[in-house]
Amino acid sequence: MATGNSVDVVSGPEAKSGDIEDTIAEDQDPSAEVSYKRQSLSDLFTIFASGFALISDGYQNNLMTMSNVLLKKEYPDQFTTAVSTRVSNALLVGEVIGQVVIGLTCDYLGRKTAIIFTTLMIVIGGILATASNGVTVDGMFWMMTVARGIVGFGTGGEYPASSTSASESANELVPKHRGPAFILVTNFPLAFGGPFAVSVFLIVLVACGQAHYSTVWRVCFGIGCIWPLSIFYFRIRMLNSTLYRRGAIKRHVPYLLVLRYYWKSLIGTCGAWFLYDFVTFPNGVFSATIISSVVDSGTILQTGEWQLLLGAIALPGVFLGAVLCDRVGRKNVMMMGFSGYLVFGLIIGCSYDKITKIVPLFIVLYGFMQSSGNFGPGNMLGLISSESYATGVRGTCYGLSAAVGKAGAAIGTQAFQPIENRLGKNWTFIIAAICGVVGILVTYFFVPDLTGEDLRVRDEKFRAYLVSKGWDEPMGEDDLKAKADQGILSGAVNQIEVVNNTDAIR
Repeated sequence: MATGNSVDVVSGPEAKSGDIEDTIAEDQDPSAEVSYKRQSLSDLFTIFASGFALISDGYQNNLMTMSNVLLKKEYPDQFTTAVSTRVSNALLVGEVIGQVVIGLTCDYLGRKTAIIFTTLMIVIGGILATASNGVTVDGMFWMMTVARGIVGFGTGGEYPASSTSASESANELVPKHRGPAFILVTNFPLAFGGPFAVSVFLIVLVACGQAHYSTVWRVCFGIGCIWPLSIFYFRIRMLNSTLYRRGAIKRHVPYLLVLRYYWKSLIGTCGAWFLYDFVTFPNGVFSATIISSVVDSGTILQTGEWQLLLGAIALPGVFLGAVLCDRVGRKNVMMMGFSGYLVFGLIIGCSYDKITKIVPLFIVLYGFMQSSGNFGPGNMLGLISSESYATGVRGTCYGLSAAVGKAGAAIGTQAFQPIENRLGKNWTFIIAAICGVVGILVTYFFVPDLTGEDLRVRDEKFRAYLVSKGWDEPMGEDDLKAKADQGILSGAVNQIEVVNNTDAIR
């Protein structure tokens, strides 16, 4: 057996699945140029920095929740439904573009380069949003729209860049607990960003004496720049993961082969993410608007307090999903989460007029619906998307899946208020229940049933598949670069039946 960049291929009847993992265990050193200690320290900081950065993404995603209510109070004539939807959707459109572009970037140029760029975009966009102005009020809202789009590009890019980095780093540090660790540094910060944004808003609102609305939303926008800046130093100092430096494909990416190999998984992650974001984002962005319509004669402060409770109720689902993902299985947990949309969506939607008369009951049920989303698809989509695809195309496939999800969020946000106006507010919850049913079906038929195995195993299966199809280009970065067929681990070719049966490897 060779060491360093290449490993001899052993085929034949004696090749077993365990051979791959045994070979991997002997090939742990990052490289001759990067010490194990330095790589481990970088992996540790990458995980924590990813978690902290994604708090800022969750903050930005939820910033318009209370800002929509406040801007409507400050500009009752100018901040129309169309303007509110446009400003809210700007972030989502930016995220779609960012997820696709940065997904490609973090595969071609490296995780570190992509992460630094997304951080800068969030800060620049946040500064412009804080300084939003214009000759007219409508001009100010257009500047806010563009600025929020720039922020969205950065936060969208954080999904593939930070999440793939966190997954690969966790695979090195805590391989047996990669799933829970990944969830706690990705979806938990994103979910925590909701109540965090509301808390900041309430503090600033009270500090301004529940007046000076322009100061409130500008300060909240400005605070959003602090979080990515606070970890910028650690991101500059980070290293690309060992997995990336072994498995990167920086030129001649065989996209057709990637599509043939991963088509089923892509339908599953893209379709499920579309349905999840179609429900989650409009219900998040407009939840304060819904609450303000339910609370009779409620002030902005009261609406914010109910919104904070709603966000807090949604958090336990994240922890429960993290605990059960290894025990119950990623796929099963995701279907259980979509079932929550069905149950609570129907309860709220079919008895909306009665439930909304009891505000605490409405908030609790609404919170349970959002908590089930966090428990299932919210936790599992990022985890499954980071584990389903090989390192060389992980950012691209993850970014594409997340981008399709954000397209669903943009469509859902655009359709939310027309649905309310034409069908009634209860139908937003009934449609959530319908999406839950479709989500269960998509997950069952298309999402791979993953076991949490070492990501190197999937890398070598994919590498062997490419070689079997005649692709033999360099993979990895300079210190770990090798031809594709030099990196195939012991027994990989035999174990995956590379001749035609690509379904077996899923």
